[in-house]
Amino acid sequence: MRLLRLFKRDLAQESASWVERGLISEDQARAICAQYDIDYTQAQANAGGYHLLVSLGYLFIGLAVITLLGANWDEIPRGLRMAGLLVITLATHGLALRAWFGERRASAARLFLLGNLFYGASIILIAQIYHLGEHMPDGVLWWALGSLPFGVLLRHAGLALFNVLLALLWFFMECGMGFYPTLFPVFIVAGLYVLVRGEYSALLFLAVLASIGLWVEATLSLAWSGGLHRMEWHAEHLAVSVALFVFAYACSHWLREKDDGRAKDYSILLSLWSLRFGLFALLVLSFAEPWSELITADWDYQASMWPAVLGLMGMALYLGWRADRLATLVPLVVSSLLVIAVVIVLQDDDYDVYLQVMTNVALVAAGIRLIALGVDRGMSHYFFLGIAVVLLTAFLRYVDLIGDYIGGAALFLVLAMLLLGAARYWKGQQAREGVA
Repeated sequence: MRLLRLFKRDLAQESASWVERGLISEDQARAICAQYDIDYTQAQANAGGYHLLVSLGYLFIGLAVITLLGANWDEIPRGLRMAGLLVITLATHGLALRAWFGERRASAARLFLLGNLFYGASIILIAQIYHLGEHMPDGVLWWALGSLPFGVLLRHAGLALFNVLLALLWFFMECGMGFYPTLFPVFIVAGLYVLVRGEYSALLFLAVLASIGLWVEATLSLAWSGGLHRMEWHAEHLAVSVALFVFAYACSHWLREKDDGRAKDYSILLSLWSLRFGLFALLVLSFAEPWSELITADWDYQASMWPAVLGLMGMALYLGWRADRLATLVPLVVSSLLVIAVVIVLQDDDYDVYLQVMTNVALVAAGIRLIALGVDRGMSHYFFLGIAVVLLTAFLRYVDLIGDYIGGAALFLVLAMLLLGAARYWKGQQAREGVA
């Protein structure tokens, strides 16, 4: 039995390496593993946990070395500082290249990550030696640019994720100082390339999506704020964000129709997070204050906001038509456009209460719909997400409207009974399906 388990583990690892080298597709790897009763996805998840722990170990090694260097920096002669930084950075990358050409790609990726940490530390410490600090985000930019080729050339999701996170750090630093991140699309394109040509990575996918949305909003901020050094945020950004997430939701349906297994995985992830964003936005708007602020906002940039919103909504409808999901997307697009138009047209913030009530009704309806979908399709995520939405809406309305201790205790007891009842119902539902 032990020999059989070892065989299955080795086969799953070999299949993953064949996929990584482009010899076979991920669907073919799943089919090969299925012939020997191996769950390819679960095997990769288990291996991913091991690789994550080892990568974190390398990360902390790098942080330990950087901390020791920083603590003793003033006592080390300048020439020795420079030589030490260059040697440790080049040596680590040399070991990584040796591991890569020796077909030990996982070890190579971890060593490249460690080398990138030393490279970033070198930039920071060398800047300190020569007092280079006129524009702090530039150091992070050079760090991100230096780590960019490794993720792209090796098509490694972990290295690409590290690069995208560095780019996001630079993005926020640059925008926070009022500058536009001109080179940011370079990192987005690199991340997309690795997503298409490299292995599956949910974290990289979400990071790239967030980067695209932030870049679009920053570009609009540049256009609406009148030039560089004046990056500002306006009410119009919220309307564009809504259109972006409607478009993302449509993309999830379009990806689901592809034959590629990875595209289907990404479609599920995109649909899930679009749904979560929509529910989170409704929870924020379930209070009157956000509606009041939107109604009284200036909305000075509608001339460019509406083409962006309508363009995104139009592309969403086109993708919905291609995926045969117009029945879902048309009501979503129409209701989103209608709400945006109503908020802009209204001038009296006394209407914020009506919009608040409408939002809470929509939240409860969405929760009930999710519960029904969970029961109908046997999907626990939808079922418990719907339960959570209904209960959280009730809790927020209690805090907003009542808020005394006795009522709070009673509400918590009611919520507890509903949760326990829902859990028992779901368990019974699953047992009945097992019998059937």
